[in-house]
Amino acid sequence: MGSEKPIEWLINPRARTGFDPQVVESLLPPDVPWRARRFHRQLPGYRMSPLVGLPNLAARLGLGGIWVKDESQRLDLRSFKVLGGSYAIYQWVRQRLGITDRELSFAELTSNELRERLGDITFAAATDGNHGRGVAWSAAQMGFKAVIYVHKLTSQQRIQAIEQTGAKVVVIDGTYDDAVHQVNEDAQRYGWVVISDTAWEGYEDIPKWVMQGYTTMLSEAQEQLAAQGLSKPTHVFVQAGVGSLAAATLGYYANLFGAERPLGVVVEPTKAACLYLSAQIGDGQPHKFEGELDTIMAGLACGEPNPIAWQVLERIADVFAICPDYVAAKGMRVYGVPLRGDPMIISGESGAVTLGALLFIMEYPGARELRDYLGLGPDSQVLLINSEGNTSPDDFRYVMWEGGNPVPDEYKIFRSSLRGG
Repeated sequence: MGSEKPIEWLINPRARTGFDPQVVESLLPPDVPWRARRFHRQLPGYRMSPLVGLPNLAARLGLGGIWVKDESQRLDLRSFKVLGGSYAIYQWVRQRLGITDRELSFAELTSNELRERLGDITFAAATDGNHGRGVAWSAAQMGFKAVIYVHKLTSQQRIQAIEQTGAKVVVIDGTYDDAVHQVNEDAQRYGWVVISDTAWEGYEDIPKWVMQGYTTMLSEAQEQLAAQGLSKPTHVFVQAGVGSLAAATLGYYANLFGAERPLGVVVEPTKAACLYLSAQIGDGQPHKFEGELDTIMAGLACGEPNPIAWQVLERIADVFAICPDYVAAKGMRVYGVPLRGDPMIISGESGAVTLGALLFIMEYPGARELRDYLGLGPDSQVLLINSEGNTSPDDFRYVMWEGGNPVPDEYKIFRSSLRGG
């Protein structure tokens, strides 16, 4: 029996046959990126994360450029997730206080007067690591308590990183989706405020605010691309768990450029492919992916799509793709051992899968059809998001030091000329 193919894909025929701007604007009103970035600039330690070019790798693959928005350098948290959690807490506070005619400054947000008006508030979240850490850090910065639910396969290092913010961590015997359900039940019992990046019936505002918070990263990237003389990327590859980052990313570019937006490729783990499954069924509804969600891409190990995100993605994502773990592992190693002249990038498992997917699209003969459909070539400027750095050091070392999750022999591009003996 052969190994899992490095990439499988579905072309979405709806993406280019009738763009409806209202679908995107309901999630991301045009003024959101400005508002979100204005808030994030006030966070302690804020600075733009780098946009890194990989010109030598691009030339080797026959591309015009590869650009990586490197979220491994976001604050001290090594992940973009803090942008969503912090903005959602901020917007919840505004709503709770009935402030709709102006923005709150960070000084107001952290003032004793505001604490007294709000009372004792605890924010809660379910996470594979990065989202929960971002919520916990944000709550602590604003003077609130936090309790974070994780599933049983969450690494101890991710748990410890959350606890270091002062939050309480609860471990659930189940999957990420089980943690989502449990934290919601417990929050209703104890009066906590859930900050989730996925929506359900009656709970939509906060997930929208989380996704809106991600646009800070994208508006930064556009500013940085402009500094390189580029008006936009031609292609955007974005990883997906529940789909919130993917919807925010592709939605942001759809708002800016409409029908002239970059081609968008959504990449998921083969063992946690809820968006790919939903696209495959093709009835316009989000569908649950059954199974243990056993993938090294912990941040993408989600079985249920965010229905709000799916409403956007099923209309504007050009391609839904799935990749096995060894593709993410290869992406990590290529980032970490770059071609001469290209910078080294520290990328975790969930951060590197899009680079891995791009490598196989360009080098794997079985992906020629997809490569041709996307028109990837010398004029292509590809944007990737390194969504996390080394957030689980033991797992990172297993891949980088021990050669964990190697590419199967039948899909290797390079063969060693070294011989033992």
